[in-house]
Amino acid sequence: MISRKEKIAPPEAPETLEAVERRAFLRWVSGMATTVSAVLISIPVLRAFVSPTLQAPAADAWVKVADDTALLDTGVPVRVDFVVSKDDAWIEARAMNSVWLYSEDGEKFKAYNGHCTHLGCGFTYNPASKTFICPCHRGEFDVKTGAVLAGPPPRALDELETQVRDSAVFVNFRDFRLGVAEKVEA
Repeated sequence: MISRKEKIAPPEAPETLEAVERRAFLRWVSGMATTVSAVLISIPVLRAFVSPTLQAPAADAWVKVADDTALLDTGVPVRVDFVVSKDDAWIEARAMNSVWLYSEDGEKFKAYNGHCTHLGCGFTYNPASKTFICPCHRGEFDVKTGAVLAGPPPRALDELETQVRDSAVFVNFRDFRLGVAEKVEA
């Protein structure tokens, strides 16, 4: 027999069907929200790890630097300036670049990047000595080969690939690291 001092707990009421369905729905919504959040967070993380292996090789940057080879002097280098557009994520920038064209016969052309290999200064042609001269640190280069004749430049001028198509001169423009003896693309 049960004494008055002992209280009997009322029997638990069975949960209503509506409460069970609500809890199941909330669990499902919470699970879906967690899954969607995990996927959204993992996409940039996976791209950061995988993207270096999926990068496309750099495209050739062929630039038309002369319209007609007949208009270029032979035996005298000619400086050609041009503008290049560069896209970096959301930013589009334009850069002024230059090359020096040289030909002895008017058919085969040499093109040199317009920056000194020492610190990237622009160099000029000295008609008296028939050499390229960098005014910044007195670097001097041979016109025919680009070899260093004097000064601190660590290597010869950076020669660029050229093509003549329909009497127009095209140059595959590249920039290289400055101040190092090896010709390494920047």
